[in-house]
Amino acid sequence: MKLLMIYCNRFAYKPVNKTLEDFPDVKNGNIFEEALVAFIQTEESDMENSKAVETKLVKNLKWGAKKNGTQKVVLHSFAHLSESKAEPHFTKKLFDLAEARMKNAGYHCEQTPFGYFLDIDVKAPGISQARIFKSF
Repeated sequence: MKLLMIYCNRFAYKPVNKTLEDFPDVKNGNIFEEALVAFIQTEESDMENSKAVETKLVKNLKWGAKKNGTQKVVLHSFAHLSESKAEPHFTKKLFDLAEARMKNAGYHCEQTPFGYFLDIDVKAPGISQARIFKSF
């Protein structure tokens, strides 16, 4: 898994182009303020040890949110961090499990629409803890 976390003063998205027909249609965008946005790429090898990958993902999300003083986390599928890609349904299930665990731990956690290219607007502060990359 590749995980790029960016703390954003503002993160907004609008669905533009649906790329995976198996997933729900989405028309509306959303705006988040003071949130940790996780740009996540699951890799083919993640499917072999999904529970450990899920645990590491949640642990890193909590750590990144705490480091930036926020309880808001946005999960965004970003298949541009590695050449290896996991199957889309695996990735979506992993996102759903991670979101549920984050909510159970008291975080406000949402996902961007899965299977879409989005127009995004990112406003992030120029501080070191606002950008964190992890590979596991």
